[in-house]
Amino acid sequence: MAFRKIDIDALEEDALGQDELDFQEIGEARSRQEVEAQVNSRAQEVRTLLQRGNTGGALSSSLQSPPYGRGFEAAKARNTQTVMEVLNSIKVAEVAQLVKNLNPEEQDVLMKYLYAGMAAPEQNNSGVLLAWHEKLTEVAGQGCIVRVITDRRTV
Repeated sequence: MAFRKIDIDALEEDALGQDELDFQEIGEARSRQEVEAQVNSRAQEVRTLLQRGNTGGALSSSLQSPPYGRGFEAAKARNTQTVMEVLNSIKVAEVAQLVKNLNPEEQDVLMKYLYAGMAAPEQNNSGVLLAWHEKLTEVAGQGCIVRVITDRRTV
């Protein structure tokens, strides 16, 4: 009967304080200025890669270390815009090969950005996003969708 005295709600992840959760999501304490500077630097690098015709490098670079956690909304929006620029600049015929070249973590991050883009259809081309979603699901499988939907970290 002693086991009934344990408050299991206090042991669940949902019971963690929001500050603790944000720190876990970020993985390290970073200031808003650091994150925004990193996102702006990445956007410039991605734009340069696109101008040189290196679409695969631009896609991979845009998916590296996305900003997670509360308080980084401007950085998240800027990074989402950068990823959408890359997705819109790639021809549909190249999508399948580019998705195959991504590692599983990058594939999951790409799926997060696809869903973020679909959440704002007035700002993004839904047809392009659906084409990417189709190819990504073919390559990464439905597990990619499940991992993204159940992950608490959002982009």
